Parts: sequence; structure tokens; C-alpha cells
Amino acid sequence: MDTRTFGFFTLLLITLVKAEDPYHFFEWKITYGTMSPLGIPQQVILINDKFPGPVINCTSNNNIVVNVFNNLDEPFLLTWNGVQHRKNSWVDGTPGTMCPIQPGTNFTYKFQVKDQIGSYYYFPTTALHRAAGAMGVIQIHSRPLIPVPFDNPADEFAVLVGDWFNKGHKSMKNLLDGGKSIGRPDGLHINGKSAQVGAQGEPSWTFEAGKTYRFRFCNVGMRTSVNFRFQGHDMKLVELEGSHVMQNDYMSLDLHVGQCLSVLVTADQPPKDYYLVVSSRFTKQPHTTVATVRYKGSNSPASPELPPPPPDHTAGIAWSINQFRSYRWNLTASAARPNPQGSYHYGQINITRTIKLVNSRNYVDGKLRFAFNGVSHVDPKTPLKFSEYFGVADKEFKYDIISDEPPSDVEKNVKIAPNVVNATYRNFVEIIFENRENTIQTYHLDGYSFFAVAVEPGRWSPEKRKNYNLEDALSRHNVAVFPGCWAAVMLTLDNAGMWSLRSEMWERFYLGQQLYVSVLSPERSLRDEYSLPETTQLCGIVANMPKPPGYV
Repeated sequence: MDTRTFGFFTLLLITLVKAEDPYHFFEWKITYGTMSPLGIPQQVILINDKFPGPVINCTSNNNIVVNVFNNLDEPFLLTWNGVQHRKNSWVDGTPGTMCPIQPGTNFTYKFQVKDQIGSYYYFPTTALHRAAGAMGVIQIHSRPLIPVPFDNPADEFAVLVGDWFNKGHKSMKNLLDGGKSIGRPDGLHINGKSAQVGAQGEPSWTFEAGKTYRFRFCNVGMRTSVNFRFQGHDMKLVELEGSHVMQNDYMSLDLHVGQCLSVLVTADQPPKDYYLVVSSRFTKQPHTTVATVRYKGSNSPASPELPPPPPDHTAGIAWSINQFRSYRWNLTASAARPNPQGSYHYGQINITRTIKLVNSRNYVDGKLRFAFNGVSHVDPKTPLKFSEYFGVADKEFKYDIISDEPPSDVEKNVKIAPNVVNATYRNFVEIIFENRENTIQTYHLDGYSFFAVAVEPGRWSPEKRKNYNLEDALSRHNVAVFPGCWAAVMLTLDNAGMWSLRSEMWERFYLGQQLYVSVLSPERSLRDEYSLPETTQLCGIVANMPKPPGYV
């Protein structure tokens, strides 16, 4: 090989080694605006003058850079629900991991959607901003060489659904700060709009006969589970929270708060208009809203006869549990990596720790609080991750004030304090969520996906493990727990950082039904966790402290 040829190949090798995955850059301006999600004008929070906000459309391993300008009159933060932020809880966007973006300032989030595909969403974690907007869908596609277990759709549509309150986010925050509940929602929205049967308006989506479309649904509401269904069209479930599923057809699907999924809908009906119907689940006051799908060239209105909702009350809970059990991991499909999903045999790993969490609704000094195992979380002035990293955690919080087993008086006595579980890196953990209340709960864990191996009525005990699905339970980040039921999830704590485990019912989150899981690598190495980024905004007791040496 001559010198010039050798030099060329050397340069090519260096270029390939240094090559990074593609970047997507966004600049978002956060402002107040006026919209009428339920027909009544009210203050909402917009991103670049829009609600829903921009769709982040990317591919596995892409780098996402979002420069957020806070033009509100109060601090603001965004979290990226379901994005795992491998080794990087610094940009997770929760009060325990970041200082909020102050009014009139900006902050640039930089993260990688490492080894993930699927449907997720972003939303604000500060105050009650979630009740006002500033949210949107994150679509992560498989890399071109990774096979996907369905044909490319003709188009994709991002759909945010959820409950909505006419009170306004500041009034709702005042209610919670005063120890009262936010009450019941006033209705439901689909992408920030609500419509009733027969209302005139432009269609939300257009079909061409014979083509198949992908809808990515996320329930971004405050507290209400919903059911959705298309008039005259079945749905094929293909993906749920980042997992390819065994593909079944459904006439309707329950979607609990915080959950996302993808369905394929084929335009195989006579050309006309059809309704997408979204209705509330397990609520005393039912709500329904619709949006219109129009076949191209159609001028025939949708039928006023809507597909019926599934059963409610006790029968409805059994119906929804059975639907949960019908979701199975597609063991032969690839996800973000070429190897099949089923190559990870989670059911063969020994459990090293069991944490059983019982939720409760309590009153402390006459004010409403929510708790796990008798501890109701409150955020200290300094983000928990910062206190830990700077070595001053003992000045802000204590680890493990919550026990792995609920106390006998869990529903009576509550302690209000920062709630941080000290976990062991790479342990395989079983978490039990036991719901002794009469309302449905949904729970989410940042930084991870877990295997939701069981949901059953009654109370959990070790012998219940014989009922676990140890073969093809879905890998996901959110699980619903029905009244008087329990759910079991399993995961490996292989992502170092400080991670939020929380109720997705935002009233409960705000009033304490959350905790943080601290996962530290004993090596304190860049192999396991990134150092504090140079651009990180500091606050609280670490604001003027010198930064510790970075990991190596």
C-alpha cells in the first residue's frame, strides 16, 4: 500500500471514529396565550405560539438540542417523559435534577435518545403548568437498517388526548397550596380542541382510500383515563411505550394518564367522514369529545351514531385488566438494536430487592397530601442531584426515610420530607404498587423501562409471583393500578443518576406522591455517568460552590 493510499484510509478511519449521530436543533419560546380547549377562552402556555407544541421527530441514537426561552412570569422546566437519558439525569427536567429556568432567561437541553424507539411526550413539571399546555409528542424511529415489524405507513399523526380544567393553572395551584383538591375536570380535548357530534369544522386528518396510517396517542391529562376508538375502523396496536407488541386488532383501547402507544388504521371503509371518539373512564361524570377523519374527496358527514364505550365500574375494571394482559412483547422483533427484543430474558434474573409501595390520601394539619408508604415528598431548595453531587446531601435530605415495606399505619400517619431511595447500581429490583384506594392510579419511572409482569385484584404477597408473566411482558415506563389491585414491575438499575418515580396524576404528584431513586455507580466513572455539564444552571445551597472534579 503506497503512502497516499494509507493516508486516505487513515483519514477515513479517524472520520468514522469521530463521527457522531445526527443532531436535531430546536429553539422554543415559552409564552402565555389565549385558547379555548373546551370552548371557553383561557390562559394557556404555548411553545412557539402553538399548543400542542412542536413534534420532535427523530431516529434512535439521534442527539436532541432544545434551546428553551422562558417568557413566562414564573420558573419553568420541561421533562421528556419516557426518554431514558442514559447516564444523564442532569437534563431529566424534574425539580430533583435541575434548577428551573427563570423568567426572562433560557436554557439549552442536550440529550441523546440512546437505544430507544417509540412514542413519548414532553411536558412541564413546574407549578401546575401541565394543566395549561406546553407539551408535545416525541417520535423516535428505528434506524434504517433495523427491520420494523410492519410496513411504512402512508403518514403519521401525533395525537395528545386528556382531561382539561377551565379553572386555569394558577387557580388550580392555589387550590393545592391551600390544601384542597383541584376537583373534577370539565371535559376532554384532542390536540387542544374539543368538539361534539354534528359540529361544523375542518377535519383533523385526511385519509386516502386503501392506505394505512399510524396514529401515536399519548394521554397527557391531569387525572383521567380515557378510551378511544374510530368510527367504522379497527386499530392494530403495533407499539406501546417503546416496545413492539404482538399485533392484535382492537375496536377500542384504554389509555391511562401518562401512557403512549401507536396504532395502524387502514382506510378500508366507504369514503366519507368518520369520528375519532375519546371518552372518559372510571369517572362519576362522563365526558366525550370527537375529532373528524375525512376521506379525500368526501363530502358526506360522519354518522351521529358513535361506537359504544367499553363497560364501566367493576366490569370496566375487569375489561381494562384483560386488555392489559393482551399486550405481549414481540419477542422476535428488533427494537432500537438489531438483536430481537426477546433476547433479554428478564424472567431468569434473580430478584435482589423488593420494594412495596402503598399509595394513600391523607390530611396533615387539615391540608390534603398524598404519599407512598407514609412519606409525602417535598422538594428542597436545592435539586437532590446537585446536593448529592456536591457532597452536601446531608444538609438537604436523608436517604431511605421510606421503608421497602409499608408501615401498618400507612393510611393514617404521614411524614412530609424529601423522599429519596438509595439504590444499588445494577441490582435487579421488583417494585410492587398496591392501590388500596377506590380510584385508579398510574405510575411512571424516569430513566428506565421496566417489565410490567402482573396486575391483579387484592393485595400482593410473595406467593403471587407464580402469576407473573416472565416470558413476554412489555418493557415500558408506565403502569396503571386499578382500585383494590396491585401491579408488579421488574427492572435492572443499570442507569446511574437521580430518577423520579411518581404518580402521573398531577395533583398527587404536586402534593407528594412521588420519590426519587438515587442510583450511584461505585466507580464514579464516565463509563457509567456523565459529569455535571458545564452549562448547567446552579441554585440553592450549591449556587456559589466550586464545582467538584468531574468523573474520569
